[in-house]
Amino acid sequence: MTEPGLPPPDPQPPGDQPPEPPVTLPEPPVTLPEPVRQRVVGLAADALGALPTDEVPNSLRQFARFAPQRRRLAATPIAAAVEHDAVFRSRVADRVRAGLPDLAVALEAGVMPAAADPLDVAAVAYLTRPDGWTRYLAAAVDALARAGSSAASEQATRTAAKLQEQLAAAKAAARTDLDRLRAELDKAKSEISELRYKLHDARERGKKAESAAAQAQTALDAALAEAESARTGAEADLRRMRARLTDAEAGLEGAKRAAREGRSVEEIRLRLLLDTVLEAAQGLRRELALPPATVRPADTAGALTPQASGVAAVGGRALDAGDPAVLDQLLALPQVHLIIDGYNVTKTGYGGLPLEDQRARLVGGLGALAARTQAEITCVFDGAALSAPVVLSAPRGVRVLFSPSGETADELIRRLVRLEPPGRPVVVVSSDREVADGVRVNGARPVPAATLLRRLDRS
Repeated sequence: MTEPGLPPPDPQPPGDQPPEPPVTLPEPPVTLPEPVRQRVVGLAADALGALPTDEVPNSLRQFARFAPQRRRLAATPIAAAVEHDAVFRSRVADRVRAGLPDLAVALEAGVMPAAADPLDVAAVAYLTRPDGWTRYLAAAVDALARAGSSAASEQATRTAAKLQEQLAAAKAAARTDLDRLRAELDKAKSEISELRYKLHDARERGKKAESAAAQAQTALDAALAEAESARTGAEADLRRMRARLTDAEAGLEGAKRAAREGRSVEEIRLRLLLDTVLEAAQGLRRELALPPATVRPADTAGALTPQASGVAAVGGRALDAGDPAVLDQLLALPQVHLIIDGYNVTKTGYGGLPLEDQRARLVGGLGALAARTQAEITCVFDGAALSAPVVLSAPRGVRVLFSPSGETADELIRRLVRLEPPGRPVVVVSSDREVADGVRVNGARPVPAATLLRRLDRS
């Protein structure tokens, strides 16, 4: 049976004479297509690993120990050995017959399987070399070429279709870009027109501004000239005033000298009168045998006093506010009475503490202040919310009062001020405007709470 597409075998020679034996000629070198060559090298490399060492050509023994995948890297020496070493090729062919028996048997029988892979057909025909193997090789190469041409044609068709799609997309994108550019061009033209109008308007305004600037410069020059004239006149007036001031100072100094001479006589008479009054008062006190005053007007106010706890009050550092210089001057007055609005001061300085701690901190600081100034100090707290007597040890020199039921601390402070005799210096510490105005009417001097806090902090 002859494979379709292959040339028929040579006819028998006529006559009864036996055919002459064919002349064995050296096979010409065969140039394998690259896919067939790679397939042949792969089959030979697989067979190389299974051959005994003594059956491996010397040129390939170093590659026989390689892994199967690495043996394929020695494609050139393997291909050369298959091409030129017939013994090695026959050994590889035996392995191929064992691996692809159906294809090898069919080719040796002169049949080319229609369903076989042309690549396998070409490689097996090249290695086993049955009769007519070159025709099998050529037919397989042609089939591979046709398959490659068909694949290339399909690839070209797919490429052409893809290019058509890309061309259509490019055209659509170009149309979109063209429409967008036209819209942008129209917008740019509109903006250019608007900018031209604005430029013209800006030029007109610039001209007007230049004109106004020129007028302003003219007015400025005139104003400067007028100011220079006024300055010259003012300097002349100043010189005249200085001369008059010098004359007035000389006259004033003369008047002061005359006043000092006249005042010295009056001061002598006043000092003599004061000494007489003081000596008369001291003589009257000795004659009447008057004891020192132990009861003060504030003791008669009828307010609530805390119970002593036997524990000294604790002083503390207050917040920084106000200048205590004025308070120091007032506390230096003789027989001064300092009245403090207690909760007004504590809530200004340390309102975050409990009321008991606020009272103890303030009273402790007032004790130190009383020891330094010898002033009479009264601290007033609002007693309207008290449910029980307050336990608090007041330091020496500090009087602590709570307003009785029905009376606020502000009212008690105003009542204490009214109890003082006219002429005695009384200082009330409170930042409450109503308290300050009320005590000022009765002759007391109000001082902000921050001033006392600053003074206590300095102590």
